[in-house]
Amino acid sequence: MSQTAALRLPWTVSAEPWGSPDARALLRDYYTEVADRYFALHEGRRATPEEIAEGLAEYPDDHLTPPHGVLLIARYDDAVAGCAGVRLLDERTAELKQMFVRVPYRGRGGAGGLLTAAESAAVRMGAGRIRLDTRLDLVEAIALYRRHGFTEIPRYHDDIYAEIFFEKRLGVFEERLGVCEERLGG
Repeated sequence: MSQTAALRLPWTVSAEPWGSPDARALLRDYYTEVADRYFALHEGRRATPEEIAEGLAEYPDDHLTPPHGVLLIARYDDAVAGCAGVRLLDERTAELKQMFVRVPYRGRGGAGGLLTAAESAAVRMGAGRIRLDTRLDLVEAIALYRRHGFTEIPRYHDDIYAEIFFEKRLGVFEERLGVCEERLGG
């Protein structure tokens, strides 16, 4: 199959329960990658299985569940390929969490699609803006967020691993959602 043909294969994004097998596997892969990169940068080693298990255990199991959150799973030609979470911080502010695309599926448009789906989910929850934090060593993520219109903002929480903070106004999405609902009679 040519590279061009492979790029045309469909991406799909759907909400799934936090505890589903696909969600658990993706979140483990996500956490393993960010932990490995952190330990490689700061200690010259990879994370141990115990550190991965401990880190995963620290995530609350309900922060990405309706009605105040959602976990989106992306599939590439039916293969589980990535995830992004959205949760409400307050009635008008959403936060992007656990944005991740597995290595074999990177460079195929999935991250941008997941980000767009996350922004739409935030709008459906009533948010007018979406925020996120990341680390400076996650340069690919920083570039993605900037490409998609996120701008740097001051620190909005005190997580010791968060080094740079971004926000995007979702007014354009609110307007589009309103037009779509109007056309549908909603």
